[in-house]
Amino acid sequence: MRVFAIADPHLSRVHPKPMTIFGPAWAGHPEAFFRGWRRVVGPEDLVLVPGDISWAMRLGEALPDLLDLAALPGKKVLLKGNHDYWWPSISRLRAVLPPGMYALQNDALVLEGVAVAGTRGWQYPPETEEDARILAREVERLKLSLKALKGQNYGKLVVAFHFPPFGPRGEASPLLGLAEEASPQAIVYGHLHGVDPERLPQAYRGIPLHLVAADALGFQPKLILEDA
Repeated sequence: MRVFAIADPHLSRVHPKPMTIFGPAWAGHPEAFFRGWRRVVGPEDLVLVPGDISWAMRLGEALPDLLDLAALPGKKVLLKGNHDYWWPSISRLRAVLPPGMYALQNDALVLEGVAVAGTRGWQYPPETEEDARILAREVERLKLSLKALKGQNYGKLVVAFHFPPFGPRGEASPLLGLAEEASPQAIVYGHLHGVDPERLPQAYRGIPLHLVAADALGFQPKLILEDA
């Protein structure tokens, strides 16, 4: 099993929203996203989708987008992004997800010896008291996610965020420090658009950091772990 990641698909089947308003890099979306996925992902692979999955506002409106994802090859692990307003309680979401699609919230998942933990994250450093409160809550959620792995048997770990776990100058957030303590093989994140991935931190204390926003990847999932 190989592990891929791609964030920010920004699907909108029910109420189509042309993404080209955000720049020419989104030309051909969403068809380019589906083509890119099919080009590299096989049925036995695992794909992490850390946030901004659908523009929908309600779960019922997001279901067609979720089903479009489910129809793609591989198993999928979803995390919530800042635009996923449709995301309901985790029990309600899991009740409607098709086989082979998983959602993480305050917990973790182990599939075929690969563990996936993570949380949405938030901007860092916080600019307001509300930002600080949300970031503190996300830190607690990551603690819960990593704690859920205690006693489980796995060989490799990937920690996923939607927001980058560092500030604009590359300064580590508390989330990045927590993730590093778990000794993951990789950390993935999305959210950032229109930036050059090569200008971002590539590793933290030896742990690879991967920007996996769809437009930054040319809409093709990035291989994170091979033969996991």
